[in-house]
Amino acid sequence: MKTEVLPIHSSVLFEAATEKAATLLDCGEIVALPSETVYGLAADALNTSAVRCIYEVKQRPANNPLIVHIASRKMLQTCVREWSDIAEKFANAFWPGPLTLVLPKAKCITHAITAGLDSVAIRWPAHPLMQAVIRRLGRPLAAPSANLANQLSPTSAEHVLNQLDKRIPLIVDGGLSNVGIESTVLSLCGAAPTVLRPGVIHLEALQAIDPSTRNLDALSKRKNSKQPQLSPGLHKKHYAPRARLKIHHWDSTSNLLKAVE
Repeated sequence: MKTEVLPIHSSVLFEAATEKAATLLDCGEIVALPSETVYGLAADALNTSAVRCIYEVKQRPANNPLIVHIASRKMLQTCVREWSDIAEKFANAFWPGPLTLVLPKAKCITHAITAGLDSVAIRWPAHPLMQAVIRRLGRPLAAPSANLANQLSPTSAEHVLNQLDKRIPLIVDGGLSNVGIESTVLSLCGAAPTVLRPGVIHLEALQAIDPSTRNLDALSKRKNSKQPQLSPGLHKKHYAPRARLKIHHWDSTSNLLKAVE
């Protein structure tokens, strides 16, 4: 399979890439799209076969759920079974943007997306290309990060190509991701809002909306477990770049400054 890379740095190119991506998605293909967090590997969320292709291409464990991306209130209503007042407050504060809300899932969301859980992770992305593709398709997208499982999440089209070349038909090149780390995942399925995965939106910002919001160390609680993960993307490898590390012995400020020069 040849992997095509399409830029979007002009209005004409943006429109062409949007149309190409939406057409491929409508045919059950998976494509890599830019977002403000990291690049996502997208499939039609209502196409179970396409969703399963995400797991196959990424070599992703089946117990690791996916985030569903929307671009309208109407689309949101088709994906969730319940929408509370507190969900409305968080959405008004942080959507579109890098916050994922975990809510009771609607029937149309298959267990292939949720890893068997009765909840679904939902996000309204801020990136204009991601929004445009979702609206052109007319259906939500399931989209984890566009990398092989347990590898560093990609923040550029080049990163995606290095890992997924010849595995997918299309990468849309939107330049570097603005945020560069995954979204914060917040569960609204329990007694209090609970952060399942930390991200760019910190606990303090969430507590400004609801002071009862708390952290949950889901990573340690589900480590080495075959049970469904409480949240997408809990592997530490997402945040472990391969780089040289130097350790300098500190005995005085002057010596330390010389060491790092």
